[in-house]
Amino acid sequence: MNAWAFYDWANSVYPLVISTAIFPIFFETVTSSHDESGKTISDIVLFMGFEIKNTVLYSYVIAASFIMVSLLSPILSGIADYTGSKKGFLRFFCYLGAGSVACLYFFNDVPIEIGMLTLFFASLGFWNSLVFYNAYLPEVAEVQDHDRLSARGFSFGYFGSALLLISLLILQGFEIIQWVDCFWITGLWWIGFSQITYRRLPGRKSKNKITGKILGDGFRELAKVWSFLSTTRRLKRYLLSFFIYSMGVQTVMLMAVLFAKKEIFKDGNTSGLIIAVLLIQFIAIPGAFCFSKASSKFGNLKTIGIALVIWILCCGYAYLFVYDEVNFYLLAGFVGFVMGGTQALSRSTYSKFLPETTDTASFFSFYDITEKIGIVIGMVIFGLVEANSGDMRTSVLALIIFFALGLITLLFIPKDQKTLTVG
Repeated sequence: MNAWAFYDWANSVYPLVISTAIFPIFFETVTSSHDESGKTISDIVLFMGFEIKNTVLYSYVIAASFIMVSLLSPILSGIADYTGSKKGFLRFFCYLGAGSVACLYFFNDVPIEIGMLTLFFASLGFWNSLVFYNAYLPEVAEVQDHDRLSARGFSFGYFGSALLLISLLILQGFEIIQWVDCFWITGLWWIGFSQITYRRLPGRKSKNKITGKILGDGFRELAKVWSFLSTTRRLKRYLLSFFIYSMGVQTVMLMAVLFAKKEIFKDGNTSGLIIAVLLIQFIAIPGAFCFSKASSKFGNLKTIGIALVIWILCCGYAYLFVYDEVNFYLLAGFVGFVMGGTQALSRSTYSKFLPETTDTASFFSFYDITEKIGIVIGMVIFGLVEANSGDMRTSVLALIIFFALGLITLLFIPKDQKTLTVG
């Protein structure tokens, strides 16, 4: 079980270093014009002949990567279930993501279109690898251990990625490396530590070969999952709630640093911003375990409901009060605490609600597609609101809608549901 959870240690450097901390700051800096004090003068970039705000472009490219993940997941999960090759796909997308992250070293030396394409493939590799990683959870742990193991994985990830980020900051502070070196080091960390997981996870269980028919099996498997959902209100309503609130959770995680860079740390104080990121990481560790403990006492659904209320309060607080660093650090603490719990419980709750089935990759593919489509909608809406209002703060306020609707849907999920056998 620890070997499975250790992949979180390996791959969580992507969401921290690339999605949250160093790359967003690097991206906003190299795609903006600044005065002598470091204040941003212009954030408009020329992309494929069109002028667009850099943060809007960022949100659209990430959204496009999630669309591709949603299209590929059904095909790949069908192949993985038929050939028993979950580990092979996990390894492939790990290498694609990590290799693309390493290539971000050249981001400022190539046309922005190529740089954004590299970012696209990094996102594609990370999120597609999670489809097959998550699908292993029912294989490596009993149902009663899902909450604990899921929380352990996220905690490994938060601690490992924070350790790397601190190391990168120390090396950069002593001028041993430059900011761009952080990208190839991150890619190397991801590939290197993932070998621990590959060595222990069960391998290929079938010698079936890939045929033309198999390419469509993933969509047929998703159709089976969809058909099953019509027979169980609990899983169907949970997925609907998850779909809605994921729009908010993932958008906050992907855009928080860019929001802070534009709205709070306007003078280019990147050290203060990275301190906030580390604060989120370290508080997320006890947060994941606290929510896991709370779920054992109050149940998963009630605990997720508490988390969504906290998310709503965080967004409202950000809109109304976060205009200075002190309030941002306070907000970062609450976001970190609720972030770890929400992620860990969302994954384990879904695994608990699954029927008895051998096609775990298909069910987790459906779960991941649900999440990714939600992220696409969330990121596009976030970008559109900013593009039309000219203010990122208004986009943050709009996220409350996702959390509120997710909470309302959560209230209508039945407490009990007979477990069926599928596949």
